[in-house]
Amino acid sequence: MTADGMPVPSFAASAPCAPPTGNLGPLLHEIRHALTRWLEQGTEHAIDLRSIPLAAGEEDSLLEQLGEGEVSARLSIMGPSVIIETRSPGVWLVTHYSEDECITGRFIEVCQVPAILKSQTDDIRTGLERLEEQLSNAESTV
Repeated sequence: MTADGMPVPSFAASAPCAPPTGNLGPLLHEIRHALTRWLEQGTEHAIDLRSIPLAAGEEDSLLEQLGEGEVSARLSIMGPSVIIETRSPGVWLVTHYSEDECITGRFIEVCQVPAILKSQTDDIRTGLERLEEQLSNAESTV
């Protein structure tokens, strides 16, 4: 937990795998191929880690191998979400939590910026309207 009470994904292995599924190597290769496709074609890619069978400790091992990069964000939209860029720029770990801090979804996203961080057009339009109103009110009081 952080000082503000937000959950933080673990990047350290918690227990040895027994027996391993053998999915870690293929996952890392999939990420490598996705990065290549993104660089060559701009194709984004997402991997739902909850849909892949992993033995105890394998997800932690994957997160440890991906490491933690320089960029992270925490959101509060229908429960907290934590977005962390891995040591490989363009490879993001996106984790969604329930209000009681249980993981409800975990994804590896290969992209420039995860879609959840992008402002929606309607939100931008609403923000512009608020700013215009604020400026109009400020000008009328001067």
